[in-house]
Amino acid sequence: MPKLLSLLILFFLSQAVVAQNTFTFGTNVNPQGTTFEVDSKGFVIGGKHVLPVMGEIHYARVPAKDWRREIRKMKAGGITIVATYVFWIHHEPEEGHWNWAGNMNLREFLEVCKSENMPVVLRIGPFCHGEVYQGGFPDWVVERHVGNPKEYKVRSLAKGFIKEVERLYYNIFGQVNGLLWKDGGPVVGVQIENECRGPWSYYMTLKDIAVKAGFDVPFMTRTGWPKLNGQEEFGKLLPLYGDYADGFWDRKLSDMPGEYAKAFVFKDNRMSGAIATETFSADELKETENSKLTYPYLTCELGGGMMPSYHRRINMSGNEAMPLAICKLGSGSNLPGYYMYHGGTNPYNPAHTMAETQKTAVTNYNDMPYMTYDFQCPLGEMGQPNDIAFHQTRFLHQFLADWGEELSQMKVDTLSEHYSRRGCFEFYNDYVRMHNESGRAYVRPVNMQFLGHTITATAQPFCKVGETIYFIPIKGMKPTITVDGKKRALKASPSGDKRGAFILLSPQQALRAYKIDGELHFAQHEGGILYKDGDSIVEEYWYETDDRVEARKIREADSPREVVKGKQKVAAMPEDSDFDKAAVYVIDVDSALASCADSAFLKIDYAADCARVYADGKLVQDNFWNGKPMLVRVSDLVGKKVELRILPLRKDAPIYLQKEQKAILEASENALLTLTKVSIVKRTTIPFAD
Repeated sequence: MPKLLSLLILFFLSQAVVAQNTFTFGTNVNPQGTTFEVDSKGFVIGGKHVLPVMGEIHYARVPAKDWRREIRKMKAGGITIVATYVFWIHHEPEEGHWNWAGNMNLREFLEVCKSENMPVVLRIGPFCHGEVYQGGFPDWVVERHVGNPKEYKVRSLAKGFIKEVERLYYNIFGQVNGLLWKDGGPVVGVQIENECRGPWSYYMTLKDIAVKAGFDVPFMTRTGWPKLNGQEEFGKLLPLYGDYADGFWDRKLSDMPGEYAKAFVFKDNRMSGAIATETFSADELKETENSKLTYPYLTCELGGGMMPSYHRRINMSGNEAMPLAICKLGSGSNLPGYYMYHGGTNPYNPAHTMAETQKTAVTNYNDMPYMTYDFQCPLGEMGQPNDIAFHQTRFLHQFLADWGEELSQMKVDTLSEHYSRRGCFEFYNDYVRMHNESGRAYVRPVNMQFLGHTITATAQPFCKVGETIYFIPIKGMKPTITVDGKKRALKASPSGDKRGAFILLSPQQALRAYKIDGELHFAQHEGGILYKDGDSIVEEYWYETDDRVEARKIREADSPREVVKGKQKVAAMPEDSDFDKAAVYVIDVDSALASCADSAFLKIDYAADCARVYADGKLVQDNFWNGKPMLVRVSDLVGKKVELRILPLRKDAPIYLQKEQKAILEASENALLTLTKVSIVKRTTIPFAD
């Protein structure tokens, strides 16, 4: 055989092997020569297996001036990939009139992510959900869907609808062009549609449109729920999974109905009873001689936070997020992806709410607040850290940053409901929201190799700095370390030999500890957030001042309204006109706050049905009471007439409250309406000094 022919055959055979071992979508190498690939285990960047952490933030729900700071804080929390929806209704509210300015400036958001070295996954719809009005479909699209379903039925292959989606994708790409991974930009992936049963031909039509529009990206995904109607083509779209600790969408008015508790156990499958996840058989996920590819276990929606809907007022403690992630990692997942990681605020629309409501023709399952989309997630609506969720997940994410490469290659070799073993890492969880709040979740090393030593510890690895491992305590365990068979107490001072040291951080130290540029730094304030600002490090911390803001009542509330059920047979939220009968308070915002308005927030502690804040008659914030205070940006209020309107809550209202809030309601005489205090919360950023 001629030598050249032999070499060509070997080349094509080697290419075939490569094709069998990685999923191939679009161009996966950037101008610097760094590849971004996906194989059966997960992500491979620059030839190195990684275990990233993905967090959802919606650029259109966060002020554009805050994007850079909030992305930096997400990085400080351990997020290494950002996911974001592109809501059609935000960008083309009227046919042919596109809005890509201000908070809607997708291109500018991507430029910020690029400069902060933050990869991005775009979720381009056309249906997005995200508790937005009509699932993101503009009014004019829905009107055509209702008036001419044969031609314009949404989420179908109807010719008119597909033509509009084509226009949507091309316009989105116009904002993204030049910012894909292949261009040196941050966009590494695209999600096609969302929460869709198919048919598969619909998915493939959308993917083809996206590719023709220019979305040449390393990978393309879909949410792996609900179960598809019909058979998919393997490898065309990666299914990503999720699970939720509770759900505002549930119709039952009881604690954690259904299968939410099962989110907190280890499983040998990817199913979720909370979101009706599809799964694959063992044969479908089995590596064969002909193909080394199976779908990796990746998640895009771990719901450690949750919105309150009008009929279901969930109050998350913050303890849910980390155990949820522990259970997925211990079950074999190689991407914890949080929905949401950062909350936000809906854009104001004088015509109607921009959130999901029972009144619309489509996506009308729940009534959601008009403005707030806090989601009780690690970073809240204003960027405030929800301390428990933020720091507990941050500790886990730092572990993944230092040990994720090796963990990503480890299979699950032992698994039960509360225990899992992947290689040298033991995962444990017996925390279950509301069922066992005193439970614990952790990961610890068992016979882990480190600098030639074999390490077992009864503490959780936090980070590696040089030849030192820092640990944090595990609740209920005496911290010990066994090195090469010799067991001793794990202490705050170094213990080890010349080739390794092991240091225990106290819980208080851990709250302040951040690994930045390979070094461990400690914030001055407990719970402070350290992040890079250019070449410098800054510290951000939040605190409630001693100031009390006067809220003068100028009108008593009328008798509480009767709460009726809406189109979807759950409690219907108040109409705008109902707030004419609310208790009205005038809030005098100190003009002295003008100089720090961008970093000051009203904190409104109240108990009632719901509340709204108006500035010069414009709605700027609302809230369905679930026991947590309401935050309002002072920048929306300074120099304006500010009114707080609160509606009382009837005892017989068909809504769900958790037991603590239910007790407050039951203790009221006829109806609940109390305003405890209005105070000021400030965000402060200072230069960091060790």
